[in-house]
Amino acid sequence: MGKLPVTVLLTLLPILLFSQNNNHKFISQDEKELNSTQILNKTREKNNYSNISNQRTNKPSNNEYDTIIDIDKNKYKTVQIGNQLWMAENLKVIHYQDGSEINLVTDNKIWANLKAGAYCWYNNDSIHKNLYGAIYNFYAICNLHNLCPMGWHVPTDTEWEIAVNFLGGKNIAGGKLKEIGLLHWKNPNICANNSTGFTALPGGYRIGNSGSFYDFGSVGFWWSSTEYNSEYAYLRYINNNNSSLKKNFYVKRFGFSVRCIKDN
Repeated sequence: MGKLPVTVLLTLLPILLFSQNNNHKFISQDEKELNSTQILNKTREKNNYSNISNQRTNKPSNNEYDTIIDIDKNKYKTVQIGNQLWMAENLKVIHYQDGSEINLVTDNKIWANLKAGAYCWYNNDSIHKNLYGAIYNFYAICNLHNLCPMGWHVPTDTEWEIAVNFLGGKNIAGGKLKEIGLLHWKNPNICANNSTGFTALPGGYRIGNSGSFYDFGSVGFWWSSTEYNSEYAYLRYINNNNSSLKKNFYVKRFGFSVRCIKDN
C-alpha cells in the first residue's frame, strides 16, 4: 500500500486516537443507564441508605411472616426475632384452644376477687379489640385449656429473656419493639423504631385489687407464663418515656395483654 496523503492522515488521526483511548467500545444509552443504576446502588449500599429506609417503616419486610388464625378466626401477623417466631399483634381470642369460653368480666369487684380465667377489653369497651386485643388475668394464661392457637403458647420468662438478649439488652429492647410515632403512643415515645416489626402498643392494664383500668397510651404490658410464686407471676412492659423492656411480677388477678410465641 502506498503512502497516504498528509490531509487524509490528519483527518484519520483524531479517530484513531479516540478508538485507542476507548478500547474500540461503543456504549449504548441502555448501558449508560444500567451503569448509572449500578453506581447509584453501590453508593446507597456504601452509605447504608437501605437501613435508614427500614428504620422509617413500622414493619421491615424481611421480618414479617405469614399470618396465623385462632379458634375464633382472628388473624394475626407474625415476626421473627432471632430464632423465635412471635405474634406481631396482641391476642384477642375469647375462647380457649379447646373451644371452651373464657369468662368476660366487666364488674370491678368480681374481677378483683376472681381466681379463675377471665378477660375484658380496656375500659370494658370492645372498640379496643382489633387494635389492642384483650386483657387477660393470669388464670387465663396458666390452665389446661390453652389460651394461644394450636402450635403456639404464652412465652415463658426465659423466652422473653432470650428475645431481650437478642435485641441487645433490656435498656434498648423496648425501642426496637415499640410502634413508631404518636398515633397510639403518648408523647414522647422515646427511641421507638420498631426495627423488629413487633409493633408493641400501649394497651394499659387492669388492676387486680380494684378492677380499675390505667396507663392506656402510656404503657404496654405482656404476661409471661412463669409464676413468681402462688400469688404472683412475671411479665414484661414498655412505656413511652424510655427505650427499655422491663421485667416485673404482679398479682395474678391483674389484667395484661398477651403475645403468643410459636412452639419449638
